[in-house]
Amino acid sequence: MTEQTERDLYHSLSYYTLTHPDPGFIHQFIADAYGAQRATPKTKPVTLALALVGLYLHIEKGYTGKQVQQAHTRLAKSKRNWPPFRLPPNRGDVTVADALAAQPGDERDAMIEKWSRSVWGAYRDSHAQVAKMYEEITGEQGSRR
Repeated sequence: MTEQTERDLYHSLSYYTLTHPDPGFIHQFIADAYGAQRATPKTKPVTLALALVGLYLHIEKGYTGKQVQQAHTRLAKSKRNWPPFRLPPNRGDVTVADALAAQPGDERDAMIEKWSRSVWGAYRDSHAQVAKMYEEITGEQGSRR
């Protein structure tokens, strides 16, 4: 058996999250964590911006995956030049492999949450920029939790 690539692991984890019975739609969290963690200088600015906004909304404002998905849909309709974000050298200590290695159910769901927090924490220097961008686009001034 060949070693699975990170993308293969992501697809396996996607199967788990897309078939997850929780209506909160935890798949959005892995999409955003993976997108922000695996971003390169060639990644489209909109891709990284939406991934970081998704992490911001979930971690800082308590949005469910479904609410983040709805916010992404609204933001994607915004025709704009998306700002660049600095890619930190370390993008978190938890990876897709860690999430997939966790036992399915509560343990894996907790690891997905830990992964999201790990990636968001790695982008700490961009937190204010992400929040400001989101508030400018949406007009929302919501307080951080």
